[in-house]
Amino acid sequence: MSLLKNIKGDRGIWGVFLLLAIISFLPMYSASSNLANVIGVGSTSGYLLKHTLILLLGFVVLYFMHRIPYRYFSGSSALLLPFVFLLLVYTLSKGTTIAGATASRWIRIPFVGVSFQTSTFAGVVLMIYVARFFSKRKDKVIDFRESFWKLWVPVGLILMTILPANFSTAAILFLSVVVLSMLGGYPIKYVFNIIGIAMVALVLFIFVGRAFSSSLKAKTDTWKNRIVNFQDTNPKDDYQVEKAKIAIATGGMFGRGAGKSVQKNFLPQSSSDFIYAIIVEEYGLLGGIVVILLYMWLLFRMYVVARKATTVFATLLVIGVGFPIILQAIINMAVASNLMPVTGQTLPLLSSGGTSIWMTCFAIGVVLSVSATELDVLDKNIEDESPLDVLYEAVD
Repeated sequence: MSLLKNIKGDRGIWGVFLLLAIISFLPMYSASSNLANVIGVGSTSGYLLKHTLILLLGFVVLYFMHRIPYRYFSGSSALLLPFVFLLLVYTLSKGTTIAGATASRWIRIPFVGVSFQTSTFAGVVLMIYVARFFSKRKDKVIDFRESFWKLWVPVGLILMTILPANFSTAAILFLSVVVLSMLGGYPIKYVFNIIGIAMVALVLFIFVGRAFSSSLKAKTDTWKNRIVNFQDTNPKDDYQVEKAKIAIATGGMFGRGAGKSVQKNFLPQSSSDFIYAIIVEEYGLLGGIVVILLYMWLLFRMYVVARKATTVFATLLVIGVGFPIILQAIINMAVASNLMPVTGQTLPLLSSGGTSIWMTCFAIGVVLSVSATELDVLDKNIEDESPLDVLYEAVD
């Protein structure tokens, strides 16, 4: 009971988190049979136990983060950013490859035997840093040269160390930073300048990478093939997408029933990247809609928290760490529905994977920290204009 008394923040966000966590067990248990029975790795009960432990640790992370006053995240992000950059560089050079990946994304934590995907942690820290940058300049005219060195160079360094191993994550973070910058009052003309610089840098990276690195050449070939297969009406190499489409098509309105998926035996990533297809196959269109509505409700509750925030940093913080979660969910479901090329993004809280769940819990904990702090009576004396108010005035 003492634990429940110490739970603070937006009840709607807590409710969505618990619902997604509870819902994840049946699809995870069903989809993991592909690894256990078809591939012959582990057991379904073992995967279920692992998922349970991951979620429990995720809850601990969420609980711990939501008890920290959000203002402490500002200074912490500035201190952590250089460490994150070094961690990403180390991951690229010494990281562990998993499932035959052509570039390293993980590092193995000593004495624990757990692999940690550093890019997801880097993404949360980076978004907090961007929120800090614009909150510090809420009443100042933003100079492009200053912002380039103090904002975009750090952002660029982080993204360039994520890009070789995980293009989709780098793209999501860049889009999130751009959106947050616009809400933070960054001039539109500067935004276009940054987008242009980013496109040139990406092209140079691809050409130089293909010329001097065989692994990067293989990686860029993968990016190209995914786009070509998505555009091709008769693709030759999109086995996973075809199986996902079959799973969704055969799910019908009410689905085959819990644990009765057929395509889970053929989808290599049935418990992670394509778990949404398994959900629709087993629980039908209604089950798929329920999942979408849960993420939309999470988005709405985060909007409410951002709208009620009394400081610029609080508003930008909620948007910065919350928007990527929803964007990742949309991309995952769009890929499973063949509305986007394959990206390798998991479905937050529903897919398997330790780091993804933990960092989602980390981000939700930060949002809850804002809502919990803003509910404190002492914070009623803080007067600050929310960036959303500025946005409303501009629209009106």
